[in-house]
Order: sequence, then structure tokens, then C-alpha cells
Amino acid sequence: MTIRQYKNILPTLGNGTYIDESAVLVGDVTCAEDVSIWPLVAARGDVNYIKIGARTNIQDGSVLHVSRISVANPNGFPLIIGEDVTVGHKCMLHGCILGNRILVGMGAIIMDGVIVEDDVFIGAGTLVPPNKTLKSGFLYKGNPMQQARPLKESETLFLKQSALNYVTLKNEYIEGLKR
Repeated sequence: MTIRQYKNILPTLGNGTYIDESAVLVGDVTCAEDVSIWPLVAARGDVNYIKIGARTNIQDGSVLHVSRISVANPNGFPLIIGEDVTVGHKCMLHGCILGNRILVGMGAIIMDGVIVEDDVFIGAGTLVPPNKTLKSGFLYKGNPMQQARPLKESETLFLKQSALNYVTLKNEYIEGLKR
């Protein structure tokens, strides 16, 4: 893994965090416990900060970034990801806030100022334009995204299970590194 400082700030890793050796984390990036960061992920907390909640997994090739603080936007847009979130392969998360128990489908793009409430599915390839709010309990899909339908009970239960599956997988990877 590549951990780099930016302006004397190094990423912070919680207990049980797994970072693949090909991933790059720069600057103000905080990973809570049991986070997994998979191959070729780039997380750059340089002009603002990134926080990743417990048991969240960021899958292969995803890019995490932020927007800077400015006169027009005094807080900028940090990237805040809640607990038990599954971010699929090759996603772009930029200056948005994701709640808990969310699945972001492969190739999705979520832009500055977006707020995703808890218990949401975002379909593969979905583009979420700036400053949108995705309400809890729904599937969103499309380019640009649209609310497709309420989640089924089985889908809501799967959100937590998906995160737990990745905790198990990252633990297997960690154990393999000890041998």
C-alpha cells in the first residue's frame, strides 16, 4: 500500500483496516475499523478531507476525492462515507456525503454536494449530478439518476450483509499476509 502525507497530514487507519498494496491514500483520509480498500483505489484527501466509516469497502479502481474550500464555498466539499457501505468497482465519489448501509453500483459517479441518506441502492453506471439528495429506502439508477422504486425488504437486509461479506473477505486477506 502507498500511504502519502500531504502538508504533514498522513492517512489514519482504524483497527482491522485492509489496504491493498496497489491502493494509494494521500493526506487527510480517515478509515474507521474494518474498512477495506481494494486494488487500484485512489483516495486523495488534499484540499479537503475524506472519512470512511466502519465496515465500508471501496472496491477495485474507485476514485475518492474532494473539493477545495473557497470564497464561493466556504466548507468546500469533503467526502464522508458512512458505515456498512459497499462501493462497487470503478466508482467515482467526489465531495459527497453517503449515509449508512448503501450500495454504490459499479461505475457509478456521485458528484459534489450530493447527500445519500441511509439504506439506498445506486445502480451500476448511475450518474448523480451535483447537490442532489437521494432519499432513504429507494433504488436510484440512470444518467442522470432517477428514483426507480422503493427497496424490497430483502434488498434492505442485503445492504448490511454485503458490508459484512467484505469484512470476512478482508480478514482472509489479512490472515494470508501473516503466513
